[in-house]
Amino acid sequence: MPTWLVTGGAGFIGGNFVLEAVARGIRVVNLDALTYAGNLRTLAALEGNPGHVFVQGDIGDRQLVARLLAEHRPDAVLNFAAESHVDRSIDGPAAFIQTNVVGTLALLEAVRDYWKALPAGNGAAFRFLHVSTDEVYGSLGETGRFTETTPYAPNSPYSASKAASDHLVRAFHHTYGLPVLTTNCSNNYGPYHFPEKLVPLVIAKALAGEPLPVYGDGRQVRDWLFVADHCEAIRTVLARGRVGETYNVGGNSEKQNIEVVQAICELLDARRPRVDGQSRSSQITFVADRPGHDRRYAIDASKLKNELGWEPKHSFEQGIAFTVDWYLDNQEWVNGVLDGSYRLQRIGTAA
Repeated sequence: MPTWLVTGGAGFIGGNFVLEAVARGIRVVNLDALTYAGNLRTLAALEGNPGHVFVQGDIGDRQLVARLLAEHRPDAVLNFAAESHVDRSIDGPAAFIQTNVVGTLALLEAVRDYWKALPAGNGAAFRFLHVSTDEVYGSLGETGRFTETTPYAPNSPYSASKAASDHLVRAFHHTYGLPVLTTNCSNNYGPYHFPEKLVPLVIAKALAGEPLPVYGDGRQVRDWLFVADHCEAIRTVLARGRVGETYNVGGNSEKQNIEVVQAICELLDARRPRVDGQSRSSQITFVADRPGHDRRYAIDASKLKNELGWEPKHSFEQGIAFTVDWYLDNQEWVNGVLDGSYRLQRIGTAA
């Protein structure tokens, strides 16, 4: 049975990835600091499963990471751990530098030392996969898409911290020979998403009868990627990606933020109509735009398709309908996240 060390495996993307990996027969050692966005409720189905070992801890704790590597001898390390919300990075950038830059550096150093000590055959098969974002590329105009060779131009403290971590991963490959892979993904959505991001935020606020805050004119464009498709892309890159390479992962679903909000409203109108008969789109409220808000992201994932045969299986319409239904069917999970220490009114606004 292969063993993978997954960092940030109680978060949104990491949690979905861990659930799917264990279901596929992978033994997962899951290291997560359980900050506000980490949630063990996401992993409840794995309770008592010998294929899942959860450890609460920080990727910046080199001694802990070294111990886990020595004890469990993973065949791969997948780094999902990150501070990831742009609004929070604007209010407090230091935490993003600490986790995304300093923490990634410490993780890389521990993994490098572990990899160097592996027997020759195991060392050749070992991989370190770093999960990153399309936001490192900056903002696009009305045309064009990000490719793997697009120059980095991060515009927020969050994207700057992720850009720095990407560069560290690249440097550890070129300097030390560490067998790394990097994926840069577009906006994810799906089950188990902490409700500070656009899709789960809109669902939660719409059901609560609250205003649905949309930044500026709502016409910022993002490429929307269903989280299960992203998880499959990561497994594909881990299995067959060329060492040292970067692969962009996109959903082929460019949508304006306002279009996403309206789609959610239409789905909720059909599934949970308001008692007054009005559309939930009447709750949409435009608010002051976020400082430095990037206007458009779009991913060119042709390298991933042409080299490794991956492309998304879900259209936006399929994925968003599944996501809305999941939140409606799992209100207990949502209520468990939104406990008394973290009310909806404290959550930011847009993607």
